[in-house]
Amino acid sequence: MEYLDADLLYGEELLDHEVHTACGSDMMSDVLAFVKDQAVLLTGLINPQSIRTAEMMDMTCIVFVRGKEPAPAVVELAEEKGICVLRTQHPMFAACGILYSHGLRGGGHI
Repeated sequence: MEYLDADLLYGEELLDHEVHTACGSDMMSDVLAFVKDQAVLLTGLINPQSIRTAEMMDMTCIVFVRGKEPAPAVVELAEEKGICVLRTQHPMFAACGILYSHGLRGGGHI
């Protein structure tokens, strides 16, 4: 959250969860097909599909990039599923680079 200068939309109690991996994609089908053992999803897709994909992949956090603002119902779904939700103004490429430079790695093929 600090590195991305991100706003917390939900999950203050989840912020102390340690993460080591992340992936960035707006195509949830690619996340489902190629991503393994990721903890953080960076995406510009602000509909419920991103939350449901994160849940299916056991992800603990979603970062919405490009300053995108999800609807309250999307944030409520994340709350239901216990997924932390952040929003950053950074574009996806920059946000992934920032996290990579601070030690987060990816294990997928995206």
